[in-house]
Amino acid sequence: MSREPSPISSAAQAWAALAPLLAGQPRIRLSRDAGKSYPQKHERALTEALPTFPAAVRIFGKDGTCAAIFLDFDSSVAGVDRVQADVRAVQAWLHNCGARWIEDYSPNGGRHVYIPLEQRVTFSEARDLVEALGTRYRTLDKTPHQNLLHGCMRTPGSPHKRGGHQELAMSLNMAYDIARRPNSASVWTAMKADLAGEIAAVRALRLEQTLTPTPTETPKLRHPAGRMSRAMQLMAQTGLYDSNRYPSDSEARQAIITGAAAAGLEVTDVERRMMQGTWPGLASFYARYASRHRVPALRRDWLNAVSYLSKDAGSRNGKNNARKSPTSQPNTQPPEIQGNPVSNPDAEHRFIRTWRNALRLTEHAYTDSRTGLARRMVLRSLGEAAHKTASRFVEFGARSIAVATGLDHTTVGSHLRALRSEDDGLVTLVEQGRGTKGDLYMLTVPEDVKAPAEDLTWRRGKIHALRPVFRELGLPAAFVYETLEHSPGLSAAELVKLTRLSRTAVTEALDVMAAWNMIARDTTRAWSIVSTTSLKDLAEHFGVLEAVAAQLQRYRIERILWKEWLSKNVNTVAELLSPGDDYPWEAFEGPPDEWALADMAFTKAG
Repeated sequence: MSREPSPISSAAQAWAALAPLLAGQPRIRLSRDAGKSYPQKHERALTEALPTFPAAVRIFGKDGTCAAIFLDFDSSVAGVDRVQADVRAVQAWLHNCGARWIEDYSPNGGRHVYIPLEQRVTFSEARDLVEALGTRYRTLDKTPHQNLLHGCMRTPGSPHKRGGHQELAMSLNMAYDIARRPNSASVWTAMKADLAGEIAAVRALRLEQTLTPTPTETPKLRHPAGRMSRAMQLMAQTGLYDSNRYPSDSEARQAIITGAAAAGLEVTDVERRMMQGTWPGLASFYARYASRHRVPALRRDWLNAVSYLSKDAGSRNGKNNARKSPTSQPNTQPPEIQGNPVSNPDAEHRFIRTWRNALRLTEHAYTDSRTGLARRMVLRSLGEAAHKTASRFVEFGARSIAVATGLDHTTVGSHLRALRSEDDGLVTLVEQGRGTKGDLYMLTVPEDVKAPAEDLTWRRGKIHALRPVFRELGLPAAFVYETLEHSPGLSAAELVKLTRLSRTAVTEALDVMAAWNMIARDTTRAWSIVSTTSLKDLAEHFGVLEAVAAQLQRYRIERILWKEWLSKNVNTVAELLSPGDDYPWEAFEGPPDEWALADMAFTKAG
């Protein structure tokens, strides 16, 4: 006597059979907050194993195209009855176009309709069609097809936030046959032809919409050399552009290529960003070419851009303003404190190394709460600043430390006040900031750990504040990665002990970083860093560099406004004097990774 398969078994079979065929690329995003969000940091490789959390497949591939149209009918808009009516209507339309589809439903009454395609279509084409359908069907959620970077949706078998799974509204055999024999190009043409009026309407609406630039998109200052404008980078990432300025994908892609060339990138840099999925928007603009013709087309556009820039004399002239941060001038050897500038940077670096040992010995006092982790990172940023300027005295302002830690400058200020108020703490406030000067801090080694800190072996390599990629992956991941950098081949239990984080936090950090190939586990279940994975490339992939640039731009504007206010309201000349413009956090190289006192002398950076 045969048994009916269990719901979990049926869900696992549906997931294994259909998710790989419908996904735009073999990646999924997990929701660890009961289906509220599917963040990029929880992205994983798509496997046939059924996830334990609600999981959504990526709709678009790295080339900016999709293998299926995903129609999401949301019951929260107008109720279950309206969803069912809209689904029946769209299925009748698909039948008239000669299309075949897969349908499933959620425990909450929502329904998904998937239209597999034999030939992948670009982001712009897919978005136009789904937006056009959205004008006909009220409960259709258009957003999954409106976001090239983050568009994703649960497929049959995926766990649901309310319990249960996405269940097929047809047999698995029929759904699998449709996925294996997708709709031909003629069906896609018929669908677009029937929706021609609506597609023209949504395009016209897009033309009428005026973009309201945010302060970060309309900077008054020139973009520093070596960085594309924020608008161009967003176009390259998202594939979205102002139709009033660029009539079609061709003009938009040429603008991106020209911006990349003007910023000093090489054509190979652009190719890498397209192939690795960092710029899927730009890749989607080339998707209309056969795959073998895309690189030659890119190179033709590149030659056009170089030719254009070469003729534009203005692009070669003018001042090359160095990047300037909205932070206080680092004045780490104040004469009023020491009498003379630091003349022995070696001695300062030795002291800072000992201070780092003291930090290792005392940071257990800071819990693994959000506040405790933030203060541990602020202390690291002070240590990094001290190394970069070869002095235990640090006058990097709160905004500079905010950029280094990913925190808001007001939050940094509260943490600094708490740290300097500790009895026998690791930092001492030497002088209050005034005018354009920030507070002056001195790194101090607490007396109760001074002897063991001096006896403890110095840790090789640099001390880092929060590297940009960990703005997305989180502080626990930053501390775990740092520990593995200094001590490779550690088990999860050893990492819990060394990082002083909870087992849950360490386990989740390991899972997240392993999913992005930042770390790997050997046969003994010990974890180590994957040195070939670039943290900078990952940060660019996540779009974190844009967040850093936006923060810097905001602080630049605030800095200008502050100087203007001082010039009008402060009468004391001393308060207006500044040794110069602000130093950037990145302007100081600091000590090399392989720092050895015996055969290497440090020179002050800057």
